[in-house]
Amino acid sequence: MKVLMFGWEFPPHISGGLGTACYGLVKGLAHHNQDIIFVVPKLWGDEEPLADFVNASDVEIDYRERRFKTIWKNLTYLEVSSFLVPYLGPDEFRKFSERVAHDRTDVDESIFSNKFEFSGKYGKDLMMEVSRYALVAAQIAKNKKHSLIHAHDWLSFPAGIAAKEISGAPLIAHVHATEYDRSGESVNKVVYDIERAGVHAADHVLAVSHLTKNTLVKRYGVHPDKISVLHNAVLDTSIIESNFVKKVPEKIVTFLGRITFQKGPEYFVEAAYKVIQKDPNVRFVMAGSGDLLNRMVDRVAELGIATKFHFTGFLKGKDVDEMYAISDVYVMPSVSEPFGISPLEAVRHNTPVIISKQSGVAEVLQNAIKVDFWDIDAMADAIFGLLHYDGISRMFKELGSQELKRLKWEHVAAKLIKVYEKTIKT
Repeated sequence: MKVLMFGWEFPPHISGGLGTACYGLVKGLAHHNQDIIFVVPKLWGDEEPLADFVNASDVEIDYRERRFKTIWKNLTYLEVSSFLVPYLGPDEFRKFSERVAHDRTDVDESIFSNKFEFSGKYGKDLMMEVSRYALVAAQIAKNKKHSLIHAHDWLSFPAGIAAKEISGAPLIAHVHATEYDRSGESVNKVVYDIERAGVHAADHVLAVSHLTKNTLVKRYGVHPDKISVLHNAVLDTSIIESNFVKKVPEKIVTFLGRITFQKGPEYFVEAAYKVIQKDPNVRFVMAGSGDLLNRMVDRVAELGIATKFHFTGFLKGKDVDEMYAISDVYVMPSVSEPFGISPLEAVRHNTPVIISKQSGVAEVLQNAIKVDFWDIDAMADAIFGLLHYDGISRMFKELGSQELKRLKWEHVAAKLIKVYEKTIKT
């Protein structure tokens, strides 16, 4: 079986958990000798050679065939404004605009023949790149033999749909997060529509947790029988013996992630204030960046705990490992977390964790303290208990290390292969 897989990022160049999950899954599939073609908008050249990587920026597209017309027309749902359509030169854009007026029924000649240079990032031109990526995906699907298509998250769903329309191969849509997780009830309608189109066009859907599956059923109208739950895992289940030495005498409590609504940073700040009232000899760290960062800085100042609260900015690589290693407690207070790999990484560093009940990882990580994200009293009590009762902290460390052994990516990949086989036969 040859799988054509579309992602948006791949280590070491990542900005969040999506790239990490793709890496773990591909590595797990490689362990089982699966043949994977992995496409990303932009390759950097230092990716680990686990698959047949394709750099979308290197693919030349020449849409002269009539069968590409359907794909071209199906991208209309991305066109909220002109910047969402693929970049064209002035003359080509004028011709394109004229054809749109005729419902694109006369796109028989070549509209363009071009390579697109993708940034591979999440900037202001993201929607334009998503649209371009779908067009390139159709060309790749035409050129590369494959028996199944696997698209990761909404950024790649249009690409997966376009590839399916060209090759006819079955499509699996892998949902790592939904727009409701990212934005609460204030969803971006464009992103929601792309997500909905992807999961309904797919022959099968993968969800990273039962929490995500329930969202897909209730909010997107996907039949539950069409969805398989495939929990995430960790790359290495061994406990990391770190040489990093804490340079302050106080205990350290850490939040590490995007400082956005989804991750619940405000609840961490409020719980920190309550803990510091009981024990001022504790330092709290918020590691990450995001749209709520300035608000969190202001709130910490308002509460008068700035001397005990530290903002590190975005961390990566060894800095992340060091942060886990010197932490006495790790807290993930997410409002809506489809999965959440970071607590598993904290456990690898022998750090006890507190996670919200509203997270997918709570379904697989039994030996952690679980609280409702909004219950700052329970969160503060849990932090205080882990900091002051060595027996409790030691118990979670020991049980957590044992639990990791069954959370390997090769186990997840084995389950995925069964889904692949069933989807192809259906």
